[in-house]
Amino acid sequence: MKLSFITALLFCFAGFAQNNTDTSLYMKAEKITYLTDIGSESGDLYQTIGHHGPAVENEWMALRIYFSDKVAIDVYSKAKPGLELKAAHWYPTPEQQKQGWGADYYKVANTVGLGGVKLWDGEKVVPLNPVTNRLAHVGKTANTSYMEMISRGVPYKGKKVDILVRVTVFSGKREAKVEAVSLTGEKVQFATGVNYFKDFETKKGANYIAVWGKHPEDVAAEVVGIGAAIMYNPKDYVKNTDDGTQYLLISKPTTTLETKIISSSAREQELNTLDKLEAYIKK
Repeated sequence: MKLSFITALLFCFAGFAQNNTDTSLYMKAEKITYLTDIGSESGDLYQTIGHHGPAVENEWMALRIYFSDKVAIDVYSKAKPGLELKAAHWYPTPEQQKQGWGADYYKVANTVGLGGVKLWDGEKVVPLNPVTNRLAHVGKTANTSYMEMISRGVPYKGKKVDILVRVTVFSGKREAKVEAVSLTGEKVQFATGVNYFKDFETKKGANYIAVWGKHPEDVAAEVVGIGAAIMYNPKDYVKNTDDGTQYLLISKPTTTLETKIISSSAREQELNTLDKLEAYIKK
């Protein structure tokens, strides 16, 4: 009896300790060898890297950072909890999608995507481009996975700055953390936010912006309603703006910034409407 009790405890602990997150970074021409680091002086490996940049996932979504002048954050939406990146490589077949796999329903276009980071020069958004070098890194801890993109030598207000964008996903936690850091120590104004399309629904609170709608069909087998939200500390920002394609948050001059992002799908069982997504955020 004692042995059975101890065995049960160990089993429960093992389940609790399981890391339900993962990373993915590999060359497009070779899906066998996974990398932890890659860099480019051109700043553009969009066509060279699998799924166009480093990626991480937890049970409910995968996120990638485009390895290009965009440095935007894109979403892979799931219909059911689980890890799919290593098998789906971001683009499952139409048959797999019909069997319950996730898909790339989200479309970034020329925006920050969901929680992506750019700069603000006082008048306009400044992309993290051109660069003297762009570096990507992925890694795991006991209960997280993270990806980093470092853009070095970005022209900003007559100087050059090095900007780090780090995205961390957590096992058992739906929302991801996005951090932006000015590695050179220069204070900058970051621009972040969430994009949207025509006929999207929007919910706003003192510390969040949530949107819901169908992104233009791109590579997925069907068009599905997708929710996305950014959660932030309003004390960190001096301006909110809407350029017709994205809700932007403009930070105070700083060397660091942190937000949380979350996405959900109409195909899933839990947060499958905007009201449910907002309720979760407010919880």
